[in-house]
Amino acid sequence: MNTETTPGPDFIRQIVASDVAAGKHGGRVQTRFPPEPNGYLHIGHAKAICLDFGIAEEFGGKCYLRFDDTNPGKEGVEFVEAIKRDVHWLGFDWEERLTHASDYFARLDELAIHLIENGKAYVDHLTPEEIREYRGTLKEPGRNSPYRDRSVAENLELYAAMKRGRFAEGECVLRARIDMASPNMNLRDPTLYRIRKVAHQRTGEEWCIYPMYDFAHTLSDALEGTTHSLCSLEFEDHRPLYDWFLDNLPVPHRPQQIEFSRLNLMFTQMSKRRLKQLVDERWVESWDDPRMPTLAAFRRRGYTPESIRDFIRRAGVTKKENVIELGLLENCIREDLNERASRRFAVLRPLKVVIDNYPEDAEEWLEAANHPNRPELGSRQVPFSREILIEREDFMEDPPKKFHRLKPGGEVRLRYGYIVKCESVVKDAAGNVVEVRCSYDPATRSGAGGEARKVKGTIHWLSARHAARAEVRLYDRLFAVPYPTGEDLREEINPASLEIVEDAAIEPALADPGDERFQFERLGYFYADPALSKPGRPVFNRTVTLRDSWARIEQQALSG
Repeated sequence: MNTETTPGPDFIRQIVASDVAAGKHGGRVQTRFPPEPNGYLHIGHAKAICLDFGIAEEFGGKCYLRFDDTNPGKEGVEFVEAIKRDVHWLGFDWEERLTHASDYFARLDELAIHLIENGKAYVDHLTPEEIREYRGTLKEPGRNSPYRDRSVAENLELYAAMKRGRFAEGECVLRARIDMASPNMNLRDPTLYRIRKVAHQRTGEEWCIYPMYDFAHTLSDALEGTTHSLCSLEFEDHRPLYDWFLDNLPVPHRPQQIEFSRLNLMFTQMSKRRLKQLVDERWVESWDDPRMPTLAAFRRRGYTPESIRDFIRRAGVTKKENVIELGLLENCIREDLNERASRRFAVLRPLKVVIDNYPEDAEEWLEAANHPNRPELGSRQVPFSREILIEREDFMEDPPKKFHRLKPGGEVRLRYGYIVKCESVVKDAAGNVVEVRCSYDPATRSGAGGEARKVKGTIHWLSARHAARAEVRLYDRLFAVPYPTGEDLREEINPASLEIVEDAAIEPALADPGDERFQFERLGYFYADPALSKPGRPVFNRTVTLRDSWARIEQQALSG
């Protein structure tokens, strides 16, 4: 069942609708999703993807997937391919509209020369440290570089020398000549080009200078014909610089930039630099470690694209920065999986139960529904025998008053099976219960009229003889603090973010689960890890618990 509904008229959609009605941009709607290929996409990027592709689709327009690949050395094919997979997984298709900022390197070079020729750009030989010093502060204006007043001819010659590789990295840069006293730091003669003597993933060694992000991003939009340039609020202060580029350069189109608040989640870190730190310092196994907030990690953990899109819709599009409770995302996952996931039995921490009055060599197959509310999903047969396995926590020798599971002298119903009664226990030398001896009432079989006799507790189980084995990974939140900064990971990382159960018992059919998500009854939703599972020996990741056990913690954090 799809939980999505039609998006509401947020302020961006209102702007686009008004522009279309007024015939602005010739009535066209063209957006783009412009990731930098220097890492994996995270849940925050999903908001941008849904906006960029969603708005284009809603208004009969086009959305481009454009890689802003201006920083060789930190970018790579691995990230490019991962981003493509994530966009497709979310349900969007760029069709033939795949572009790169590097497609425009020659044209960007011409535009840089245009600025130089018009006295609006110069080659600066200040060191990076000196440029920062000359830039000033938010309270103090910057100072002009001593190289700022070089002639047009000298700047053209020096820029050409930069392109020929005459200078070393960091020896000089090309800067825009704007206003070193501007209250907007982005207008204090920003760098347009810097020297990088490393091969580019697409252009090889054709270039040894590369445009800065702001320069390439803005002008790629203009060259591509973007009508609505949607970006997060952090770029609002960059808009005057982007306007300056568009005002001073001969470009065929002027995009309209609209900013929205980025998506932030409690107990989650969204900085790509911090996420890279987690990977590099081995706090996690990889970019797609199921504890990470990346889309690849969510996919590996068992999240569905429908639930992600539903979450983005519920989170909304505003201009106000806020932090969303992670419980909202988890609830979207639960609601989606509750409708689609077939039910199965699994026992994570097995305790052996012997039913003494059941024939030793007998077995029978009991009918179990695949879903309690969707009869169209059918049923399955689960084997039953004299020795079964139950969760260790479903038995207590000295239980509290309202314990309705198995206890000495107590009765429970085995789900889809019989009522059993605990007659005795077997302990090891240390006094630990290692086996429970029970009797069963053959007149109480479920589905055969045996439901008439009622007991308060029902537990799940597995036939010990038939059960398959699996590793189960119980994931929790990677960070233990609600607003992690990433400054001191030792203090912020949740030490219980992963618990590995090495020898869990599962239904026989789960030994080869395929690409299907399941609810392990009473335990949560699980998915066989495609990276770790082997034929006949799956590794199940817990996608999400049945209840949000962290909701109270989040509420306490929000209330201060």
